[in-house]
Amino acid sequence: MAKKGRVFSGARPTGRQHLGNYLGAIKNYVALQDDYECVYCIVDLHALTTVDTTENLRQNTYEMALDWLAAGIRPEETIMFVQSQVPEVTELHTILSMVTPLGKLTDLPTFKEKVRENPDNINYGLVGYPVLMTADIVLYKSDVVPVGVDQAPHLEFARETVRSFNYRFNTKALIEPQMKNTEIPKVLGIDGVQKMGKSLNNHIELASSPDDTRQRVMQMVTDPQRMKRTDPGNPDVCNVFTMHKIFSSAEEVEMVNAECRRAGIGCVDCKKRFAANLNNSLAPFRAKRDEIGANPDAVWDVLHDGAKRARMIAQKTMDDVREAVQLPR
Repeated sequence: MAKKGRVFSGARPTGRQHLGNYLGAIKNYVALQDDYECVYCIVDLHALTTVDTTENLRQNTYEMALDWLAAGIRPEETIMFVQSQVPEVTELHTILSMVTPLGKLTDLPTFKEKVRENPDNINYGLVGYPVLMTADIVLYKSDVVPVGVDQAPHLEFARETVRSFNYRFNTKALIEPQMKNTEIPKVLGIDGVQKMGKSLNNHIELASSPDDTRQRVMQMVTDPQRMKRTDPGNPDVCNVFTMHKIFSSAEEVEMVNAECRRAGIGCVDCKKRFAANLNNSLAPFRAKRDEIGANPDAVWDVLHDGAKRARMIAQKTMDDVREAVQLPR
């Protein structure tokens, strides 16, 4: 079947992936392979803008790649690689920075958010993050970029940058990427309040053991108004019930919904049921992860091969860019 075009997406190497990563991105990555030629990048250079130490950067890259492969990324058809292994991206980043007004960068919502989070680490790379992201996208002649609502301003910035470059140098060297809106659920952590994330230690790792998963689930906050076992609950405000709707059968979801409201089922039993269903759902992923992880070199081989294939595209793009800018051949 003919593909609809080329998709690009990238993610910072955060190590072992959790439920929020899977539901928010990885699941979509896997599904897109059926209809698009996919290019997926672990953006390790982006990670340098906010990390205090790079001690675990290489291991985090490996763990993320292993999780992606175990989840269903097919490297024989999908290009999966590490950003820093394609040096053309930094050259394009430099060239694009010459057509980027500083004010646009400092006005982006994500930059302002990072300034609030890291007031003592406002580095040049952080300011130029969207330019490097634009270089990532356009270097591989990407037609489509899947984004959630929070990333839409960055993609629009990329589109404007492409238009500015093409206009300034009277060229069509760069493709203006189209936005593919994806419904990315906000997955709450075990606290039931904050978005699931490692920094808050409120996450559930995909590769955890069944026992560890069960323990984390038992720590999950349920309906805060339900003080006693005999109190009726409200599943509509319960994070555990939200997860049930994703990982449990329709029949069990209906049962939990009804029984919780009349206090026929307690929060402890509700969480035990969810933990069992979650472990059952993740069992194939964990088995495949163990199988692939038995040969770490094979994971790096996938990334190195992906970088070679990505560079073939990148070098052609840079030939066009250098010609447009009139840099020496």
